Amino acid sequence: MMKHIDIASQAVALVKPSIEELFQRTNRKELHIVIMDPRIKPWDADFNDAILYQESIHSSDTWENPYDEFARNKAEQAWRNSRSNIEIQTMHPSSLREGDIPFYGSFVYGNVVVACSGVEQWFDMLISGWIALAFEQLMVHEHQTN
Repeated sequence: MMKHIDIASQAVALVKPSIEELFQRTNRKELHIVIMDPRIKPWDADFNDAILYQESIHSSDTWENPYDEFARNKAEQAWRNSRSNIEIQTMHPSSLREGDIPFYGSFVYGNVVVACSGVEQWFDMLISGWIALAFEQLMVHEHQTN
């Protein structure tokens, strides 16, 4: 059976062509992706220990803004609440904490939490959704074939 981190890497690789195509419409061409370990809950571990996988696409040594930190912040908000941060910010702002960024861009699918930052927040959310769905369905495939 493949490890979760391998499945996460494969999920990102699977959607990269779509990300590259989407970059034709976005304001920037760089992105940071964070995938949380779906087996770890906020009461089980520290946030940083629950990050399963991270990857930057087209990043340089210096970001225009700290998109890697933004993506981790979005991921932490979503992981902490088991909800995409667009829902937290618009419907449940009482759970926001000091230091939470006011941008959305995460996606929660079952226990899979993915967050991105680097392009427009609606496209960050779209990419996060692609990756979350790819991760879970690759995991389903792994379980069905083993």
